[in-house]
Amino acid sequence: MELFQSVIDSANNLLWSYIMIAALLACAIYFTIRSRFVQFRMIGEMCRQLVNSSERHIDGDHKHISPFQAFVVSLASRVGTGNLAGVATAIAVGGAGAVFWMWIIALVGAANAFVESTLAQLYKRRADDSFIGGPAYYIMQGLKCRPMAILFSVLTIVTFGFAFNTVQSNTICEAFQNAFGVDNFYMGIVLTVSTLLIIFGGIQRIAKVSSVVVPIMAVGYIILAFVVVIINVTRLPDVISIIIENAFGVEQLVGGGMGAAVMQGIKRGLFSNEAGMGSAPNAAATASTSHPAKQGLIQTLGVFTDTLVICSATAFIILMSGVSLGGELDGVKLTQEALTAEIGGAGRIFVAIAIFFFAFSSIFGNYYYGEANIRFITKSRIVLNAYRLIVGAMVMAGAMLSLKTVWSLADITMALMTLCNLVAIVLLGRQAMLLLDDYRAQRKQGVDPVFKKERIKELASNDGIECW
Repeated sequence: MELFQSVIDSANNLLWSYIMIAALLACAIYFTIRSRFVQFRMIGEMCRQLVNSSERHIDGDHKHISPFQAFVVSLASRVGTGNLAGVATAIAVGGAGAVFWMWIIALVGAANAFVESTLAQLYKRRADDSFIGGPAYYIMQGLKCRPMAILFSVLTIVTFGFAFNTVQSNTICEAFQNAFGVDNFYMGIVLTVSTLLIIFGGIQRIAKVSSVVVPIMAVGYIILAFVVVIINVTRLPDVISIIIENAFGVEQLVGGGMGAAVMQGIKRGLFSNEAGMGSAPNAAATASTSHPAKQGLIQTLGVFTDTLVICSATAFIILMSGVSLGGELDGVKLTQEALTAEIGGAGRIFVAIAIFFFAFSSIFGNYYYGEANIRFITKSRIVLNAYRLIVGAMVMAGAMLSLKTVWSLADITMALMTLCNLVAIVLLGRQAMLLLDDYRAQRKQGVDPVFKKERIKELASNDGIECW
């Protein structure tokens, strides 16, 4: 196990120190400028589209999920362990400055989120009971490169179906052990059985569960965090000052702490908000909407919701609590102890319950991303059911593995998957920009944007665009 951990650590250091950070930021800055700062200029439009997106479209025998349901399915994956445990890990390893870099990757990375989700809508396909799509589909239909599409699908299946779900189950088990003394093995059994019951129900059940659970758990956690911040409001300016100082401080630069802050902030920020990773497009493609850019805008809002609101809430709780960051506390246990310091013993219990809902919803959100890519590679029900059973096994494995091992596996698979997707969206980015221009033009005319590929000459003859 030590040799395995050493190999994984070396690979992670190579990917994240020399490749990933530069690639993520370069793509994000490029699309931010190319889109004329879409993630900032069109926040009002994002909110309007989300409010108006609750009704699902019925197309003959097909009952497609609504844009709002697609949004909460993707949010189910975004909002989870990364918000409670990931933020704590980033702060414990990279210091308070890591929070600043989480904000940065969300603010500029939201442009990546817009592009990938818009492309997913453009190249979506009709399935038995819903639309289906994602990076594998826009790589195949847009770039006409099946080997690359299959590579991405395999990376997604491994990353979300397997690696990320070990992180989710590990975090739930650690939280329940810390709060209630529940043995990881028995908690793992409960999680595995519950996961299998839900994922065998398909996307409609996932959407229904997510649309109820995700808003409740997110609002509840935000309210608690808001109360904690209000109680400590006089300390808020000092906390923000500490975050900024540790992000750029001379002491951190000389001592190498700045590098750790940047790496941890971007790592954990990407794990949490998934902007540019290629995951959210799998959910974005399932929505029935009148224009691809609508879902792109809605999914962009999800990045802000995840990082700027929920991750910040966790960071403020930890930094206001006075809990030592240099000790053995890490991951969800650090968040638990920080909240306990603020509201008493109930804090440890609340975090355990919150992480259960956050991370459990992420498990089946993650599962669906893998399923979408299984269905891209093969239509075999045997393969799909085998995948479902393996997901259940990985949930159980996560309960038994160490915290360091599950996070290391997640980091390396996440990096490889993201790199593959970034190459694709850079090559196809012009098409997303054409769709954004078309959307803006129709909004200026005072109409609700509706897209047909004939509206854009460059896309009119594209035989890979099936649903428009």
